[in-house]
Amino acid sequence: MSDLEKNSKAVDPHLYTNEPVDEEVGVTKRGEPLKKDLKSRHMQMIAIGGAIGAGLFIGSGSALRNGGPASLVICYLIVGFMLLFTMQALAEMAVLYPVNGAFYTYIVRFVDPSWGFAMGIDYALSWLTVLPFELTAASLTIRFWREDVNVAVWITVFLVVLIIIQFFGVRGYGEVEFILSVIKIAACTGFIIFGIVYNCGGVGDKGYIGAKYWYDPGAFNNGFNGFAGVFTVAAFAFAGTELSGLAAAESENPRKAIPQATKQVFWRILFFYVLNLFILGLVMPYNDERLKNASGSNSRYSPFVLAIQDAGVDVLPSIFNAVITISVISVANSCTYGSTRTLQAMSERGMAPAFLAYIDKAGRPLWCVVLQLAFGLLAYIGVAGNQGDIFTWLLALSGLSYFFVWGSICLAHIRFRAGWKAQGYTLAQLPYKAPLGIWGSAIGLTITILAIMATFYTSLYPSTDAEPDAEYFFSQFLAAFVVLFLYIFWKVYTRDWRFFVKAHEMDLKSGARILEPTDEPMPVKTWANLPMRAVRALF
Repeated sequence: MSDLEKNSKAVDPHLYTNEPVDEEVGVTKRGEPLKKDLKSRHMQMIAIGGAIGAGLFIGSGSALRNGGPASLVICYLIVGFMLLFTMQALAEMAVLYPVNGAFYTYIVRFVDPSWGFAMGIDYALSWLTVLPFELTAASLTIRFWREDVNVAVWITVFLVVLIIIQFFGVRGYGEVEFILSVIKIAACTGFIIFGIVYNCGGVGDKGYIGAKYWYDPGAFNNGFNGFAGVFTVAAFAFAGTELSGLAAAESENPRKAIPQATKQVFWRILFFYVLNLFILGLVMPYNDERLKNASGSNSRYSPFVLAIQDAGVDVLPSIFNAVITISVISVANSCTYGSTRTLQAMSERGMAPAFLAYIDKAGRPLWCVVLQLAFGLLAYIGVAGNQGDIFTWLLALSGLSYFFVWGSICLAHIRFRAGWKAQGYTLAQLPYKAPLGIWGSAIGLTITILAIMATFYTSLYPSTDAEPDAEYFFSQFLAAFVVLFLYIFWKVYTRDWRFFVKAHEMDLKSGARILEPTDEPMPVKTWANLPMRAVRALF
């Protein structure tokens, strides 16, 4: 029986103070500390703006065509609800444990090291492989104006921009995300206004449209197959929302910044995603032939750009295409953050090569950054090949992976609460509590499992009359097999055959910031501050 197990039953709830603990159970190589340069405004924009990219502005076109406008809105809303519960669970753990690796570390501590290894590698791999796609996508958006310049030139330009951003460390990442996210949010708001005016006949020659396209050609397409197929696209579009939790270790004041960012996620998703897509479905019929090309990185066939062009508004299509370019660069910037922090934390635990644990004097995980940027060079391969095929396989590695990550966050929260109770702690000691507790996490976990099942079905039968096709199936469901392989590999490698870390054996000490009686209380909700809270919920 370990010393931790012997002492767990008699633990003093106030034994652990808000001072950081240097040695974490399982850490084999401790790197230098990361810089805590992210402010509250950075965290809030990372939570919503970092996820707005090609998945929303371009990928939603294929989702609209395959599932219809109702499927588009419903699936994005379901994923939004799931993310609400997931982000609340992540916030509770991130405020208490603002440690390297965030949810990867929580999964290792509270669920199972092998599952944590699988989630960490898969999550890092997702960002590593998404970067070349985003660089290609950003470069191809330039073809909206110029087709005479080779795409490789723009890939080089954007890659150099990313390298320059890395010189400024996490503060550079935060400032760039803040500025670009403001632009993206302004564009989403602008499209909502445009869509309402266009739908009511204020611009264009179609007159009043109303809900005509929901009746003809219809609200749904391809039945359940089309509906289920939207889930993977939605997951890819929302990828990056969890980065605010990953950034906890580099936040100036995680106790304040993380709850503010995560509590607003759902309302921002509802406003900037669901409302935009609802209006898009009102002004763009799903049987528009141009939507066949609305996938990958072809911004010329972005449903948002097509709708603006149909309205005959001059200049605005170019402006919105510029926003798409900015959005894709923003997601590429997020790639360099998501993978590097995860790989650095994994290296400290001996789950990745030791040299990746190195952090320079500026607080940058230097070799992790080099590795991520090296993956960006894969974008040049796509220049000579078929970008559509490349996008499909990159989406296979990244889209479904986020369902596993989000579900694992919910599972880690459920297990954490079990360990918290078993080791004698109380909920009053948590600096921030998820409003629905483990029930919210249970709902989030259930939704992710259902989404994975739906994706499995539609990978076999993408349409009602389709027959199973091996190539298509693996292009849609590859991430699940990657996760399973990684999980089994680490089980065999470590010979640790436990399914879960036992509640009384969990490491609840390292890096904890337990709420003390002398700590400043959280702001109280009153009718007087309701208007300001409503404004902050969106902006």
